[in-house]
Amino acid sequence: ELEEVIYMAQPKGYEVKGKEDMVFRLHKSLYGLKQSPRQWYIRFDTFILKQGFHRNSYDACVYWKQSQKGTYIYLLL
Repeated sequence: ELEEVIYMAQPKGYEVKGKEDMVFRLHKSLYGLKQSPRQWYIRFDTFILKQGFHRNSYDACVYWKQSQKGTYIYLLL
């Protein structure tokens, strides 16, 4: 999911014995990364579009969908 290559140190209490200086390459976004909000939005956007919603062309945080009865459903982030 990540577009950049990101490495992190081992969390305290979870170090591999004898390899305390080893770092990990992340494959997914973690809470607290500066990339996390963007990764979350991309995942949410993909899901909500698959549910039949349309993204507003003026505001990317507004989605809409017309129900079978003709009423509109709006989703605001």
